[in-house]
Amino acid sequence: MAREPVLQTLFDLLGNGADDHPAILAPERPPLSYAALRANVRELAGQLQALGLTRGDRVAIAMANGPEMAICFLAAATAATAAPLNPKYRQEEFAFYFDDTRARALIVAPAALPEARAAMLPGMLLIEAAPRPDGGVALSCAQQPATPAMPRLARPDDVAMILHTSGTTSRPKRVPIRHRNLATSAANIAATYALGPADRALCVMPLFHIHGIVASLLSTLATGGTVICPPGFDGLKFWHWVTEFQPTWYSAVPTMHQLLLARAERNRAIIRAHPFRFIRSSSAPLPPVVMERLEASFGAPVLESYGMTEASHQMTSNPLPPARRKAGSVGLGIGVDVAVMDEAGQFLPPGVRGEVVVRGGNVVDGYENNPEANAAAFVAGWFRTGDQGYLDDDGYLVLTGRLKELINRGGEKISPLEIDDVLLRHPAVAEALAFAVPHPTLGEEVHAAVVLKAEASERELRDHCAQTLADFKVPRQIHILTALPRGATGKLQRITMAQTLGLTT
Repeated sequence: MAREPVLQTLFDLLGNGADDHPAILAPERPPLSYAALRANVRELAGQLQALGLTRGDRVAIAMANGPEMAICFLAAATAATAAPLNPKYRQEEFAFYFDDTRARALIVAPAALPEARAAMLPGMLLIEAAPRPDGGVALSCAQQPATPAMPRLARPDDVAMILHTSGTTSRPKRVPIRHRNLATSAANIAATYALGPADRALCVMPLFHIHGIVASLLSTLATGGTVICPPGFDGLKFWHWVTEFQPTWYSAVPTMHQLLLARAERNRAIIRAHPFRFIRSSSAPLPPVVMERLEASFGAPVLESYGMTEASHQMTSNPLPPARRKAGSVGLGIGVDVAVMDEAGQFLPPGVRGEVVVRGGNVVDGYENNPEANAAAFVAGWFRTGDQGYLDDDGYLVLTGRLKELINRGGEKISPLEIDDVLLRHPAVAEALAFAVPHPTLGEEVHAAVVLKAEASERELRDHCAQTLADFKVPRQIHILTALPRGATGKLQRITMAQTLGLTT
């Protein structure tokens, strides 16, 4: 059952770290202690409020990963409402998000991101964030008053952050996430993995994404641990960071894990010298075969979890040993109630597939100014995830795909995840993505795309699938590509794959 959340703010969470303990580490940067981080966040929050920004005002942040991004996020959320954005957006995309969130200010690095600057709305403040020699951040603005204000710190019910849904099938929806939601989610993650001051999280997920913000940054700071903030994910530099900073865990999407797996053998000495306590995977399905290979290569438990923006990230996770972790499952609800419903809103028993629903203090109150979406997504206190799955007899959740991504071939509902896993077990396949293609009589047909690491023909791959899958699940065509299309956070773009390959005519 979901426990009663402790109502806290992000600034409250920073109080859990010992004054002299390192809060943030980064390559070629001095360590930043918890005392220094708290002082810096309070100072920057005062500067932002002296500029006229207050609780509820949206402050867009477009910066690469690193201590500056982490500190500016905390300051913006403490003074107003942070709106972190992908710094790789084009000018038109920045313009959309500035307008959609009614952003009042933009924080960027000095002389960086001309696209974001050019997209600013009339009246928006331009604020530049630069690293200080002591590891903190200094803000500058042409309109900056001489004396920072004494900050009016955020309250638990204030909106800390505004994010958007992915918008793969419709206009992105605004998701206002309150301090109490984030604090609850951070506490749930900390409880799941028994995080503490001795832990060091290597933050390779982007800090404009809910996964990086909550799983890597906030859960670590909430438990007095240390966040390692490199410039972003780099499959080559990762091993140097492990040697330099000795992280105890990291969290990433499956595509990142697979890139590291490809280099694990040549870095075996580093893995032996600096073992992880655990490895976490989230934000996309982890094929069981990848989990098996990761555990064999890293010698650490790999714990798949399940998260969504609307639930402030984590909803379920496989637990630490000695509790059982199940390949192909996203684990148990920890601090969150999880159930499965049918289309009529009735709860389903174990083993029966339906829509996954959740409730808890981490779940947001609703989308912003979108009563139609709220009526569809929130039912009797439960959030409808849009994912299909079932609970097993032990209460572990197994996902069988996004409801919108299930392949409906002549009335047969096919999970593309099952096909992905079979293809990935062929020794020549590095990556695989099954998807639906429109069919004039069947409704949809099964196709798949693969990236190879050794020579193999389409016929060979189809024969491999036929050994395991029923005939109607075997892809009618397998497209051999040099790369699979991904979104900004590395998530594979299944739902638009047929269109990308020109197969929707």
